[in-house]
Amino acid sequence: MDLLNTQYREIIEKILKNYTHFLGSDDQVQVELVFDRERDRYLLVETGWQNGYRIYGTLLHIDVIDNKLWIQHDGTEEGIALELVAAGIPKDSIVLGFRTPEQRKHTEFAIS
Repeated sequence: MDLLNTQYREIIEKILKNYTHFLGSDDQVQVELVFDRERDRYLLVETGWQNGYRIYGTLLHIDVIDNKLWIQHDGTEEGIALELVAAGIPKDSIVLGFRTPEQRKHTEFAIS
């Protein structure tokens, strides 16, 4: 495990933990962290019931692939990519995986 990926993992985990504190959990809906460090997958998932409706979904999903952070899903208002940049990860190390390769060309972030 190289130092760069170790730093990336720590930053991802810290940011996702901050989201769990911000969003909180209650008796009906839980916010869960899923960290698969072996396969470099990091998720923030919401599960439970609210007003008779099933709540289940991935709010955030980030993978580390070839020394880059691939944001596979971003259900935040502001975008987690900006938080990753603010935490010290360069834009050319972040791929907006939820965008098509054509759309990625028009962003400030890595294409792949």
